[in-house]
Amino acid sequence: MHLLTATPGTVSNGDEAIDLGQSPGDIVLLTVADSELACFASAAHVLGQELGRAAPEIRLANLLQLKHPYSVDLYVEKVVAHAKFVCVILLGGKSYWPYGIDEIANIARKKGIAFAAIADGREDDPALRAASTVAAESCDLLRDYLRQGGIANAIAFLRNAARLAGFDAGVPDAPVPVADAGLYLPGVDRPTLDQVRSGWKAGQPTALFLFYRALLIAGTLDAVDRMVAGLETAGLNVLPVHVRALREPFARDFLQGLMAEAPPDVILNATAFAASAPGEPRTPSILEQADCAILQTIFASAEQSAWESSARGLGPRDLAMHVALPEVDGRLFTRAVAFKAAARFDARTECSIVVPQILEDRVSFVSQLTANWAKLRRTRVEERRVALILANYPNRDGRLGNGVGLDTPASAAAILKALAEAGYGTDDAPTDGAALMQRMTGGITNAAPDRPGEITLSLQAYDAAFATLPQGVREAVQCRWGAPETDPFFRAGAFHLPVHRFGRIAVAVQPSRGYHVDPKSSYHDPALPPPHAYLAFHIWLAGDFGAHAVVHVGKHGNLEWLPGKAIALSENCFPEICAGPIPQIYPFIVNDPGEGTQAKRRIGACIVDHLTPPLTRAESYGPLKELEALVDEYYLAAGMDPRRLETLRKDILALAASQGLDKDSGAQGSGDEALAAIDNYLCELKEMQIRDGLHVFTQSPKGSLRRDLLMALARCPRGMDDAGQQSLLRALADDLGLDFDPLDCTMGAPWAGPRPEALQSLTGAPWRSTGDTVERLELHAIRLLDELEHRHSRACGDDGSCRKGAPGPRSAAVLKAIETDLAPRVDGCGEAEKAALLKALNGDFVAPGPSGAPTRGRPDVLPTGRNFYSVDTRAVPTVAAWNLGQRSADLIVQDYLQREGDYPRAIALSAWGTANMRTGGDDIAQALALMGVRPRWDWASGRVIGFEVMKIAELNRPRVDVTFRVSGFFRDAFPEQIDLIDSAARAVMALDEPDEDNPAAAHHRIETAALIAQGTPEKAARRRAGSRVFGSKPGAYGAGLQAMIDEKIWHDRSDLANVYLDWGSYAYGGGVEGDSERSLFAQRLTEADALIQNQDNREHDLLDSDDYYQFEGGIAAAVEHLSGRRPLSYHNDHSRPERPVIRTLEDEIGRIVRARVANPKWIAGMMRHGYKGAFEIAASVDYLFAFAATTHAVKDHHFDAVHAAFIEDEAVRAFMAEANPAALRETAARLHEALDRALWKPRSNSAAMLLSQLKDAPQ
Repeated sequence: MHLLTATPGTVSNGDEAIDLGQSPGDIVLLTVADSELACFASAAHVLGQELGRAAPEIRLANLLQLKHPYSVDLYVEKVVAHAKFVCVILLGGKSYWPYGIDEIANIARKKGIAFAAIADGREDDPALRAASTVAAESCDLLRDYLRQGGIANAIAFLRNAARLAGFDAGVPDAPVPVADAGLYLPGVDRPTLDQVRSGWKAGQPTALFLFYRALLIAGTLDAVDRMVAGLETAGLNVLPVHVRALREPFARDFLQGLMAEAPPDVILNATAFAASAPGEPRTPSILEQADCAILQTIFASAEQSAWESSARGLGPRDLAMHVALPEVDGRLFTRAVAFKAAARFDARTECSIVVPQILEDRVSFVSQLTANWAKLRRTRVEERRVALILANYPNRDGRLGNGVGLDTPASAAAILKALAEAGYGTDDAPTDGAALMQRMTGGITNAAPDRPGEITLSLQAYDAAFATLPQGVREAVQCRWGAPETDPFFRAGAFHLPVHRFGRIAVAVQPSRGYHVDPKSSYHDPALPPPHAYLAFHIWLAGDFGAHAVVHVGKHGNLEWLPGKAIALSENCFPEICAGPIPQIYPFIVNDPGEGTQAKRRIGACIVDHLTPPLTRAESYGPLKELEALVDEYYLAAGMDPRRLETLRKDILALAASQGLDKDSGAQGSGDEALAAIDNYLCELKEMQIRDGLHVFTQSPKGSLRRDLLMALARCPRGMDDAGQQSLLRALADDLGLDFDPLDCTMGAPWAGPRPEALQSLTGAPWRSTGDTVERLELHAIRLLDELEHRHSRACGDDGSCRKGAPGPRSAAVLKAIETDLAPRVDGCGEAEKAALLKALNGDFVAPGPSGAPTRGRPDVLPTGRNFYSVDTRAVPTVAAWNLGQRSADLIVQDYLQREGDYPRAIALSAWGTANMRTGGDDIAQALALMGVRPRWDWASGRVIGFEVMKIAELNRPRVDVTFRVSGFFRDAFPEQIDLIDSAARAVMALDEPDEDNPAAAHHRIETAALIAQGTPEKAARRRAGSRVFGSKPGAYGAGLQAMIDEKIWHDRSDLANVYLDWGSYAYGGGVEGDSERSLFAQRLTEADALIQNQDNREHDLLDSDDYYQFEGGIAAAVEHLSGRRPLSYHNDHSRPERPVIRTLEDEIGRIVRARVANPKWIAGMMRHGYKGAFEIAASVDYLFAFAATTHAVKDHHFDAVHAAFIEDEAVRAFMAEANPAALRETAARLHEALDRALWKPRSNSAAMLLSQLKDAPQ
């Protein structure tokens, strides 16, 4: 057997190889800490003055300058190879600089150089010890000097280094202990608390400001002093504290005592990392003791010029250390306030000494934001002014209060009630959602700016505030929108705003982004500045209203998606301009970490996560139930009355055809295979998971909603080892001896297994198929959960008396876990949400928690009511994601081969940041697997450190040329993964393989030659032709189709295709940050054989959100427009990681229309929620229409089913007319538009007339 050797690859971020230009030295020190370099430079001067000519030559360098492998090679050759002692100090382990460590270790062993590789942290790294050539005790001593820090220890370190290098530099002192934490006061050595307090002003709130001890030791304190001064100017008494690290025991003890003696009102932290780690049990930070808001700022590792020119804002290292990891501790990110600047060049060590340099306007913003959190805490409850913001898109009156999975009106009313009970001045605020929406829809909205309104902002006040904005911002707004007097919301000398006041509480409709104001000239602009009315609204919030805090009710608004940097915003970024330094609080669905993280990072939001909607089985209904009965009768007759078979067969096929079920199920012909396909399809439909209503913030589900949600959470495994965390259905099947897997079976297959009485007695329905067995297991599980619910009030000991109905030990263990763990988590959500919101409004600390889809094996995200965090992106894709992604990629290739008779040569994959945060990188792993590339991990840390290109013999198929279209948030959150995909793709293109095995290499050669022929230099041509990662314009988000479809400004599908191409054709990766490459993107899509969109959970579906049709539909329209052929579009189900399911987009739409959209069970759930339920109905119709506009996946019978469910059904129509008449008009108008555009030929002859009457009904 021959082992196949994979080719290792490194990830390139496009940095050029550089030569530091240093001459050889006797001692070489490399570290990432600029403060450490400054300290060693000072120590080198002391040693040089003492030893004179006998002093060793010392070279210092920041190893971040040596990221490129060629840079390492050059430095090793020119400097390291001539040294006598080399020390590399790594913040972390070897995995942070593996190539450099290996190369230095090799040359050290080859030339006999003393080499010490040291982990500068609490944990030692065995890999660094193994790389070192000096004795372990010498490394330990050097590490102790580093840990203590300071000039004295740096001098002693160098004396030891000199000795190891063969020099006599005197006897080194023992390490001198330096306190891990202490107070700071300029000019005072080891100040006391009383000394610090002596400068405070009576009555002002206190801000604890934390910074690194290394800055104090190195004497580079200018940035600290100016940050303290900024906080003082903002009206705060500042308590400056230096720490080596927050996790150090001495620092924890010091802070514990200090905060007990001088409790802070707010904390501003400038140190990196976190006490806890993603995926690990939470370790509370010592800072939580203060129970106040903890804000995070950063002294960035980039130069100011690099930050100013970057749309990204921060590099991957700063993003991980200073943003993502601190979020795990519940810190709220603010801004970067300082950047690297070269203070001087140290000739002795040939090293530039770099210090943090403050940017005053950033200090001012962070100081004011910090002060405002403290002010919120200090302001009496009854005097606080709070604004509740209801998102509104599309900009119609039937769609006010957008909040995914949330009954937004009822939730806003519940928040108003909670505020009133807590003592806030809410005056005559509505007490329920219906009353609130009556007030909101009766006033000014985005759709009706001319209605009477109570809140205005004068032109004089607007002009005064507008004049304070940066000149470039003012020019951009005026250039696009003209004078403020031309704004639709301006009349009679003032802006009239969509706001309602209830005492000190304001409830507002979030203003439109402006695409609807002048849609034909705006839709093409992904960086459209907000219009004057948008700015006026936020000027009023901050000025006339004087908001102490803003609460955004539900996922999600548009504020955090305005143009600007991805993170570490500047004064020119619109999210900062509009939100200002006001505390932002954001109730947000727990299963969407990506878009919630966008709000955290761009507007500094404190998330208060909320539960998903209740979930339930779709079950069967109407024609589906009738068809199911006929199928049961057919199979029963096969054994008892064969003469009726042919009649029944015809009836089944006729009924299926009349409903379009023959097409959706894939039934072909009229034989048994067609009946089996229909049978299997019906079984799958009724077992699908759908939402049963919406979540109301502050309320946990009750009764059957609670039971069904517990069933949905327990259906899939929630852990690998604990018996109680296994699937309840699997446990029941095992205990009953059924010998099959109910989570992985063919539903329509005949059931030949046991039929235990416990399942027989549940229903009188026929039991003939595997799907029937699954249904009985579901019913049995529901009965057991009902018993738990009924006994909930009784004391339940360890004897399991509450679980007597369990048929065996496996199911008993799962039921016990549900009763003692899962159910309390669900029950605790409502109160936890309310408590967390009130804590946030008090300026208190809101505890952090993980995020994700609860039904995808993540009960740890419950109870909700936490400030959720996402993933450590350095570990993406995870091993689990790789396992799923590789399996899914193989299944796609096999499915395509079966359908088309050949392997796919090129695939375009749509990847979203949110989904990849939930899954740990399923899409990334799938793309790599399609290329024939696997990630490489550092197994100690879990970080991805590179990749391996697999051999064709191992793949056993050709590679696939993958085009990776990323969302705007993916671009912002996963810069390293973009570089990983880019580097992997280029490594594949560089392989010498036959064209039939490596289409990417073949395409690259052809397109490089074409670019060269057009006059592009060869190097640039190779780079451009290798682009495989594309996304929206830097600073912009989305795919551009929403405004086109909402405002009806498209003529045919090619219009939508061109907008998709315009918005998504910016290349990324390998140092490229958004180069416009429309023709190259178009070429990539022209070659695409298939398109992929993955869905990782069943808590939502593709007719729930505009994102699916914009990305999935948009790319399909673009490929058809460019190539003239309909692409094969996959919409894959990754909701069960152990069992990815490959489906086409057409298949998925049919399933969702039948199982959810037209299902009376779902409709009844929506009808419980009044206005928002009608909103959801209208939204589903919108999204179905948009898929019809962009693809061929929506069929006439899908529209027929929707029309029958919402329009022809008199009860549903009456409900919409009463609860949300605008939604009824909008639904009718959208269906009528489908008729007008020939996207639907209705079965009903009266459809057009009825729709016309409804859409034109008086308002």
